Amino acid sequence: MRYFPRFALSSVLLISAIPVPQGRAQGDEYQIFTDSPRLLLPANRLRLLQRERERKSARWLQFDTLVTGGAPMPEPGFAYCLYYRVSGQAAWAKQALDWALSDKATPRQPETLRQLALVYDWCGQAATEDQMNRLSQKIRLGITGASATDVKTQSARALAVIAVADEFPDHGESLLKPMVEKWWRQDIITKIKAGQPAIAREHTYALLEFLHAIRDNLKIDLRQDASDFFKGLPTDHLVSHYPAPVLTPDNEYRIPVYVRNGEPSVADAVLSRAAEFAMVAYDSNAAENQFLQGWLMQNRFLMRGALGAVYEFLWANPYQPGLSYFQVPLVYHDGTTGHLFARTSWDEDASWLGYFNGTLQIFRDGSVQTLRQGVVADPVRVGDALILTGTNPQAGRFRADAPSVFITGLARKAVYDVEIDDQELSEESTDVGGTMVLQFPEGLTADVRIKRRAE
Repeated sequence: MRYFPRFALSSVLLISAIPVPQGRAQGDEYQIFTDSPRLLLPANRLRLLQRERERKSARWLQFDTLVTGGAPMPEPGFAYCLYYRVSGQAAWAKQALDWALSDKATPRQPETLRQLALVYDWCGQAATEDQMNRLSQKIRLGITGASATDVKTQSARALAVIAVADEFPDHGESLLKPMVEKWWRQDIITKIKAGQPAIAREHTYALLEFLHAIRDNLKIDLRQDASDFFKGLPTDHLVSHYPAPVLTPDNEYRIPVYVRNGEPSVADAVLSRAAEFAMVAYDSNAAENQFLQGWLMQNRFLMRGALGAVYEFLWANPYQPGLSYFQVPLVYHDGTTGHLFARTSWDEDASWLGYFNGTLQIFRDGSVQTLRQGVVADPVRVGDALILTGTNPQAGRFRADAPSVFITGLARKAVYDVEIDDQELSEESTDVGGTMVLQFPEGLTADVRIKRRAE
């Protein structure tokens, strides 16, 4: 169940009307025969980037200034090979190849392996046969040496396999097939369908690169394996940012949720915005992504730093129409993931609440507070919704004076008896995150008691 308050009903209807495109499931083929560039630069995107260079758009000028001005690039292989592919200037392919073949580029790190794959795929026309052979050997070493099964590592491996697929007798099938059918479908998708955290939020961008690369080269839309999850992902991603942005010397950043100690990570903010661009590029017609596009097209958040400017230039499409994110509901609940996000307004001084993966956070007055499990926080009212936290799962009692009530912190996927004054006892269930949603008639005020049913 995905909940939106009544004041946003028009948005709900629009979102629900857009189906996720069908993808292949039976008889998938995993051999790579596509022409380069195979990775992240389909013909339409490359043409758009080349036109942006001709038009001297703000994003191109920022990217150009950083690269040609000699700014230290955090991801030099990525930056230099993209600059070469758009400009056609072979000197930048040489820069990318020199970096990729140097001892600095260690293929056992997923961040580096990914860049090596991009250099191989994008700079082949400007490389010698010896350079391509040496780079291919380095990439294959990284593929076989990567043992982790997180999304970031597997995404880098997938890009690497696709880039050098011609070097394998089976064109990459023996590596890509288990990656899709075992790791993705039996591990990641199984966890998603069980409501378990399967994809770390900071790996969302890597996930999008993986989805793009598989679809562009194998014609498989992996979202179909968990269509409800992916239908909600753009909105979930958007609403899981704190209201107040952070100002840096380069630009302002919206900060995504995090649960570690310390200050917000600008690198995480960069990749969060990059993931949003990549979502829009993957399915620009989806209504959820059109709200995301409206969220992205504010120039004050245009990334100008040496890390973010490369992603900004690669993915942003300022000609793509968007819808105002102010139409996105203030309360968002997704029963597929168990996530609940609410905010008092779309203003940057709003109060915000997030309940996700068993973590409860409240943001107000410019700071975020992470509450211990079971801690009771003050009720939060948003529109016609009341949000209660930390209710005793055995004998909760509260006063309902709102049409929609959310109770967090209960047992996951459990059955509760719900007793309302002057009404018969009813049975309600919690979602995968332990949240119960109760609906009441307009204007009703009543005492409510909940108690978990014995198994």
